[in-house]
Amino acid sequence: MTTTPFAARATAVAARATDLSKVYGQGETQVVALDHVSVDFGQGEFTAIMGPSGSGKSTLMHCVAGLDSFSGGSVRIGETELSTLKDKQLTKLRRDKIGFIFQAFNLLPTLTALENITLPMDIAGRKPDKAWLEQVISMVGLAERLSHRPTELSGGQQQRVAVARALASRPDIIFGDEPTGNLDSRSGAEVLGFLRNSVRELGQTVVMVTHDPVAAAYADRVIFLADGRVVDEMLSPTAEGVLDRMKSFDAKGRTS
Repeated sequence: MTTTPFAARATAVAARATDLSKVYGQGETQVVALDHVSVDFGQGEFTAIMGPSGSGKSTLMHCVAGLDSFSGGSVRIGETELSTLKDKQLTKLRRDKIGFIFQAFNLLPTLTALENITLPMDIAGRKPDKAWLEQVISMVGLAERLSHRPTELSGGQQQRVAVARALASRPDIIFGDEPTGNLDSRSGAEVLGFLRNSVRELGQTVVMVTHDPVAAAYADRVIFLADGRVVDEMLSPTAEGVLDRMKSFDAKGRTS
């Protein structure tokens, strides 16, 4: 079954999955993680991906971000089709076009905050845009912490470093996998506010997997997955609306 891209956007498309499938195993042990998913992620938009455990939300993000292979269909970042790229080309695309924010921060303990922020560009042999870097550092409130190492920072501050690192190279799109999962509610709200501002003020594109309705409410829209398929979306979401929608999926799961 081929479907029309879910909620095709009027804006330019930063990333697009078309008829995307991901299958693990064979025969009786086969698991269909993504079942012909078609969805667009518009430039300059903040999209949250939600769904019950095992719905395929992290798999979708990993496939669209080039972190995992897919079994069928198409993924494009801008005009680039990922399935046509060799390993080195895919690594270069992830480095040059994509920013990542993970639940576990993934900072190098021997580097300062500033060195962690600029590390991807240092590896690529590129000098950061000084004005942009200063703007990013100011936005996430790290100007007084740049010489500190991760062990000298709180969890919220470490995730701010990770957000700044993702933004610093001005990627086409940022993917966040439960970026507030290890944070308390106050620190999580700060990080989500930075992501929201990066979209509103910097024109960034953000796609975030989350299980938290409060986190999803920071997004411009939420897409909902169930059983490997996109089953619904919500524009201008509220935490209450997202929670009600998730409860309806839980109720269907219990009655099916």
